[in-house]
Amino acid sequence: MPPPPPPLGRGRRRAAQSFDEALDDAELVTARAALAQGRWQQTRSLLVHTGDDWDRRGHRITVLAAESYCAAWARDWLLAEPESADAAVLLALAQVRSALRGKEKPARAREACHRAAGLVPADPTPWLGLLLLECAQGADGDVVRLFEQVRTRHPDHHHAHHLMVAWLAERRVDAGRDPLHEVYDFAGWAAEQAPADSPLAVLPVIAHAERYRALAAAGHEPADPAASGHWADRRARQVMKAAFDWWLEWEHEDHPRRLIDLNFLAHAKVCEGRGAEAAALFHRIGEHATPAPWSYPDRDPLTAFRTARATVLGAS
Repeated sequence: MPPPPPPLGRGRRRAAQSFDEALDDAELVTARAALAQGRWQQTRSLLVHTGDDWDRRGHRITVLAAESYCAAWARDWLLAEPESADAAVLLALAQVRSALRGKEKPARAREACHRAAGLVPADPTPWLGLLLLECAQGADGDVVRLFEQVRTRHPDHHHAHHLMVAWLAERRVDAGRDPLHEVYDFAGWAAEQAPADSPLAVLPVIAHAERYRALAAAGHEPADPAASGHWADRRARQVMKAAFDWWLEWEHEDHPRRLIDLNFLAHAKVCEGRGAEAAALFHRIGEHATPAPWSYPDRDPLTAFRTARATVLGAS
């Protein structure tokens, strides 16, 4: 089987190095390849077996929905099984992804999401689709309302929390490096609300990374994070220490999700200039693709990890 094509929005000249949204989900990669050939039955089976693992279901559907052919085959699936909630949700997310690319009317995508939500009231995925759309195009009140709809159905929904952090980080960029910015408050609140074994405990680190991304894009910070001092202030040090301590506790538990978000954590330590700690972290966890069921098409934590690891270990 040939490797999957690079996700939309990334240059095909870099296909060999491109970031695959499917991460290490082999079942998802197989179903996506079958769907590209019109064999939607494998996608049907994949979603049936995913069940109510909402994080994984949301990831799998959004990855499938990113493909340009998805909407057509989802419609075929609905023709064969008009009562299929999975087909309706997949079609809704495909329309959302098309709307984000300017290939579909946002109003039609919203209607499809609401129809799908009516078929599966407990599923946060249609609301995740609406949140994806509104984070890019909607009003502030709509974004907050939709996040609450997702959170009502799955309080620890990782993708939704990451979307909110990225969206909040882009607000008030003219304020510069504001230690009281709302993105830090939100991330701290979410981490406190999450269960003890939740990867959302690392969300404050993600908030610092996302805020830096927004400031750098607006020209308020240099392109090189290590030269910015963004990771060197007192609050950043406290966040980093808490996240690293949290990971050390999890390591001894041998929890299957303990590696989640560690690429961000290790890379942040490099940016902060704490090379010795980062080197120890890299040596202990090794190189891995983040095994979590979520990501963004234009952010590749594994590439960041490899670059930072080479920098730190090469200098040690």
